[in-house]
Amino acid sequence: MNQPVVSAAEDLRSEVTRTVAFLRGVSDADASRRRAPGSWSAKEIIGHLIDSAANNHARFVRAQLEPDLVSAGYDQEQWVKVQAYQNASWSRLLDLWSAYNLHIAHVMESASEDAKLRPRARHNLDKIAWTTVSADQPTTLDYFMRDYVGHLRHHLRQIASLVGQPT
Repeated sequence: MNQPVVSAAEDLRSEVTRTVAFLRGVSDADASRRRAPGSWSAKEIIGHLIDSAANNHARFVRAQLEPDLVSAGYDQEQWVKVQAYQNASWSRLLDLWSAYNLHIAHVMESASEDAKLRPRARHNLDKIAWTTVSADQPTTLDYFMRDYVGHLRHHLRQIASLVGQPT
């Protein structure tokens, strides 16, 4: 018997809802701790995920309006640095991260099947995706949305490891 395929939107919503409850139990002090000098704290990782949400929200909307799947990249390290996530309130970061991702789940589920599944020969997921796609291979917005959820999970596992919780 085949399992029903879970949409990227359902997957994202489930992950955010499950994880934010756990993260709210992490203290501000624990969220500020770095594993090593120069590494990101849990606050900075959540900040990076907020930046990822901001960039990918725009990418997901534009991809529904344009024939190609080409989007600008961004300097992740500098975005985290200039926004000083390390000095922000953990609770407020979680509020923003959670709300933004629940909205992205809404954007994902509102996208037409054609927009999500139409093959895009021209893309730059070889440069901006977490799990890249060769530039000579067509890809879809659905792939990119699922890749976004995979990237988010990767960083949530890092946070769990930082605060001493099993992944």
